[in-house]
Amino acid sequence: MEMTREEFEDAVRDALDEIPRDLAAQIDNVVVLVEDDAPADDPELLGLYEGTPLTERGAWWAAGALPDRITIYRNPTLAICETREDVVEEVVVTVVHEVAHFFGIDDERLHELGWA
Repeated sequence: MEMTREEFEDAVRDALDEIPRDLAAQIDNVVVLVEDDAPADDPELLGLYEGTPLTERGAWWAAGALPDRITIYRNPTLAICETREDVVEEVVVTVVHEVAHFFGIDDERLHELGWA
């Protein structure tokens, strides 16, 4: 599947816009990035959350904490999709999955909920 970086970034932005407003309001100090390729040690990875989930933050956290990062990987996503609609759907699933990690939801629970 072919999709320009700009089109892919638009799909990520649209997926973020689908997050319910009350949840989106709780997302603070998080940057969402698009990278072309996943890390070499996990080349099929579609997304990655790096940071401290809300459920693990204590009083210490706010003192100079760097932003958490959610990275969505373009090329691995395009590699598993056949159509533009597939890409849009996969991006939504990946964004929801990584945002869920920010809220402290683990992979096991995400599988149970159908977001893995």
